[in-house]
Amino acid sequence: MTYIRPKFRHPELPKNKLGYTINYYEGALSTLCAGCGHDSISAGIVQACYEMNIEPHRLAKMSGIGCSSKTPAYFLSNSHGFNSVHGRMPSVATGANLGNRDLIYLGVSGDGDTASIGMGQFVHVIRRNLNMVYIVMNNGCYGLTKGQDSATADAGSKNKSGNINLFESIDLASLSLELGATFVAQSFSGDKTQLIPLIKAAMKHPGFALINVISPCVTFNNNVGSTKSYDFVREHIEATSTLDFVPEMQEITTSYTEGSSQQVKLHDGSAINLHKLSSAWDPMDRQSAMNAMMNAKNKGEILTGLIYIEPETKDLHDLIQTTATPLNALGKKELCPGASALEEINADLR
Repeated sequence: MTYIRPKFRHPELPKNKLGYTINYYEGALSTLCAGCGHDSISAGIVQACYEMNIEPHRLAKMSGIGCSSKTPAYFLSNSHGFNSVHGRMPSVATGANLGNRDLIYLGVSGDGDTASIGMGQFVHVIRRNLNMVYIVMNNGCYGLTKGQDSATADAGSKNKSGNINLFESIDLASLSLELGATFVAQSFSGDKTQLIPLIKAAMKHPGFALINVISPCVTFNNNVGSTKSYDFVREHIEATSTLDFVPEMQEITTSYTEGSSQQVKLHDGSAINLHKLSSAWDPMDRQSAMNAMMNAKNKGEILTGLIYIEPETKDLHDLIQTTATPLNALGKKELCPGASALEEINADLR
């Protein structure tokens, strides 16, 4: 058995504007369980980067430990990558981002890696508004250690062993809203039509962008009674909107037969077209988004789509006023400005 992906592809595969076929954005063959939702998310990342004409060497993929954190091996093999310590991916991403702000940072984590051991790191990367995409592959269990309930497992849900979870779950999307995240979205691994535009929009957002993806564990948490199973999610899903991501300088027309539509402009001129399905919800009003999440929870629904976005925001570099030049590109003149500059700094501290 081999985990090396065959190199042969159909010679007539379409190419993006960079001249790459989609296989250039793939990785090794997945070793996850057949049917795992994580593989669908990986495929969504591949498709989004291919369609956005991203040069793979301009993207850094970061992860921690867990089934989800194995997935960077399965996409974007031509990108930078770092598999960090359990729960510590945000710290590594922060350091890398401060060192080279020109890269696109894509963090992949799980419900254990984020909501348990990594909760402190998760909280602080939000409040610092680090410019990164943070995807949580959320299955409500610890797949690498035989399916124990994770911190995102809903109270009253039943795991494969038949045990009922007694504890309230940590709602990562609602927590992110409370902490001031400037882009919050939820999706389902089985809905690529919704997920791919969300990934594209998150990559264009100038700040921290969370996408919490319900991704059923087919081995340990896909049973009757689980609120993270394929059947349960499909029966209880409620979308905020249908989405179109509109790239900058590219004309795309959209039309809807019923309901209202709204276009959210991003900082670089690209836009997200929203067709509102959920009533009494405004994606640019934090309180409205929090109310929508709470109402969905009270009705036993899983709200998906773009929950909240703050189009005009300052990321960590803007907040602490760092240099616009990546640190690895700074020369001797910038790094050693001379004795007079040092005297000015010392004078300010006196």
